[in-house]
Amino acid sequence: MNGIQVRSIRLIIVFLFCFQCRHLIAQTSSGINYAEKVNTLIGSKGKGHGIQERYLEAGYTFPGAMYPFGMVQFTPTFFTEHKGFVVNQLSGAGCEHLGNFPMLPLPGELKASPDSMEHLDPRYQVNKAIAGYYKVKVKEKIDCELTVTKRTGMARISCLPSEKKITVIIGSGINSTKITDAQIRITGPGKCEGYANTGSFCGSPSSLKVYFVAEFDARPTASGTWKGKAFEPSSKSAAGENSGAYFTFDISSGKPVGYKFGISYVSLENAKQNLATENPGWSFDKVKQETAAAWNKYLGKIEVSSGNTEQLTQFYTHLYHSFGHPNVFNDVNGEYTGADHKVHKAERGDYYTSFSNWDTYRTQGQLISILAPKEMSEMVSSQLVFAEQSGGGFARWIMGDTETGIMQGDPTSILVANAYAFGATDFDSKKALEIMRRGAEVPGTKSQNILTRPFLEQYLGKGYMHASMMLEYTSADFAIGRFALEAFKDSTLWRRYLKRAQAWKNLYNPSSGWLQSRNNDGSWKKYDEDWREASYKNYFWMVPYNLDGLITVSGGKAKAEQRLDEFFSQLNASYNQEWFAAGNEPDFQVPWVYNWISVPYKTQETVRRILNEQYSNRDNGLPGNDDLGAMGAWYVFADIGLYPMVPGVGGFSVNSPIFSTINIHLGTGQTLAIRGGDADKKYITSLKLNGRPLDGTWIPWSSIRNGGELAFTLSAVPDKNWGTQAAPPSYDNED
Repeated sequence: MNGIQVRSIRLIIVFLFCFQCRHLIAQTSSGINYAEKVNTLIGSKGKGHGIQERYLEAGYTFPGAMYPFGMVQFTPTFFTEHKGFVVNQLSGAGCEHLGNFPMLPLPGELKASPDSMEHLDPRYQVNKAIAGYYKVKVKEKIDCELTVTKRTGMARISCLPSEKKITVIIGSGINSTKITDAQIRITGPGKCEGYANTGSFCGSPSSLKVYFVAEFDARPTASGTWKGKAFEPSSKSAAGENSGAYFTFDISSGKPVGYKFGISYVSLENAKQNLATENPGWSFDKVKQETAAAWNKYLGKIEVSSGNTEQLTQFYTHLYHSFGHPNVFNDVNGEYTGADHKVHKAERGDYYTSFSNWDTYRTQGQLISILAPKEMSEMVSSQLVFAEQSGGGFARWIMGDTETGIMQGDPTSILVANAYAFGATDFDSKKALEIMRRGAEVPGTKSQNILTRPFLEQYLGKGYMHASMMLEYTSADFAIGRFALEAFKDSTLWRRYLKRAQAWKNLYNPSSGWLQSRNNDGSWKKYDEDWREASYKNYFWMVPYNLDGLITVSGGKAKAEQRLDEFFSQLNASYNQEWFAAGNEPDFQVPWVYNWISVPYKTQETVRRILNEQYSNRDNGLPGNDDLGAMGAWYVFADIGLYPMVPGVGGFSVNSPIFSTINIHLGTGQTLAIRGGDADKKYITSLKLNGRPLDGTWIPWSSIRNGGELAFTLSAVPDKNWGTQAAPPSYDNED
């Protein structure tokens, strides 16, 4: 055999190896393609009838392509899906937002201005919607496939053989709210670039701009722009509201048209660099497979086994939602726009945005800390930097470079304490405590123009204020004290903040038996005043760090059990209805309160009721807004039988898992095996940790952070004695 033949054989072997790698790259080491198990349509519709009720029991999720914690979301939006496929969107956020640079392919040539893109009626028919990939038919004639990298998006557009031309429109002066500043410029055959401001969120305006650069792999036969109703063939630029550019292509050869874009929140040059770095070629399949591999890395952190494909799909979809946000905000060169609206460079790791902390401190922050502590530590560090750049206080709800001020309380202090408690500790804890204390002790502390703690002076001086806001403050105070103890062994500060956290007792009205707001003079307000997005019955249980104290002062365990039973008579309360609201955060933790009153079997049956009655593998299969992964993480914890109940305390309240085999690959590098779950049996009769029997419903994180095995035995019949011998933790002044 001569040298040429040897080299040829080697080349063939290398080619075959690389070809095989293309098909394996999307799979995990276990050989399972978890990305395929995700149904991104779940939560993308609501149970309301018509546009005026679309918010009812709606997930507000989107079905398109995103990357784990990625900058780009290439998708139709929940709010204006008919406008096309946008470059940015938040999963489960409850107000119109973002939705910049919508792209939509249309059959034939463009004859008139698309104007606001409101009337185009794309008539989507979804073919596939999985993690990192979305395929949809537009107007019965055009197949559009979408995928992404971390900072770029890519589409492959093909048509029926009968179609000879298509036009792709790109809206620059269009998003899901109102644009005041936008520009697009055609820079060459099949190329364009531009910018647009990001609009507003829940009434909070943003001056942030998103920069955009895009190109096609085919030469257009025509191009132009529009603004409003003015249609301008051959024009090279357009600016302002309801403007955009279009490109028409001859597709008679049958070859698909490729489209790709990059974005940046810093500059056009950075958008170009992001695109050139992350997606320099035109292989749609390669990008799709690499994105699937990225998703499998994260989704494979929890491996579950079940013969029920519906349950598997729901589990991995909710885990997928848990890894969608927060989002990387820095470009490939490290630059990002900071809270002072100036350009900065990420100093260590990535800089993140999209923090819905009032929602996510309850579930998602703990889940990311357990599974991806490096990323969570960078997310915490990002919020410390944001606080320093924005005036010294923690923000509550960050979108882009803006503290929107949405919701209430001091949730970021809790989120940071939770991250530390569950193993994400690689951040400046000294700086974190300084920012926490400033917001909790210094009235007037702000992030941008938003107070970190409104009414703080009254809270400190009188010990009472608006009830639902104050209950958030007391939880934050408890978490701050706990963080001081865990991170610095500061028992003095711990005791001081623990005492402050007991101010919830000032809201207890012995005449009514409920927590209530007080007027400035100390008199009681009406029982149903000052409850944010819920009723007094939902908020009553928001003392998760001292449930024993709450239960005792309000009449004891029997009274608490009666109240809980009545509360769970229905599961889908709206804001003012006085029963459990599976679709909103204030009462997320309440099903586990039964564990504190010696009837844990009722926690087990209640959690199963919620999973079975309020969630499904359908587009309207969520009971409420996903809220950037908060609801997704709730579902994951409920499925595996462990719920993070107490702010700032590493540990879990137990319920029965639904999967027979669960392997959780922890961020510590160890694996926690959970065995014995059963979707048809909900009652725990025994539980062992590494072979040692447990007869309590609380498992400290320290006992499982290095892995091990939790072995459940379940039954279809309740065991009313199991789990009642060892009390779960409660913290009062003397603790």
